[in-house]
Amino acid sequence: MIAEIDVHGVFIPALLAWALTALPVTAFLKRLLRWLAVYRLVWHRRLFDFALFVIVLGGVTALSQWIVP
Repeated sequence: MIAEIDVHGVFIPALLAWALTALPVTAFLKRLLRWLAVYRLVWHRRLFDFALFVIVLGGVTALSQWIVP
């Protein structure tokens, strides 16, 4: 489903809004993982961060289907 969100007369793609929502969540999780020293076990940090963002974006997208019917 292709969705658009109306922000005061300006239509933005829903995926952009979801990605902007996922960014602070991912930043918080990255900081938490750094504090817990999980990155010592990760082989490629940038790839891990990208995968984390994709997982969080998928979660935000799934949540949006429950919140906004």
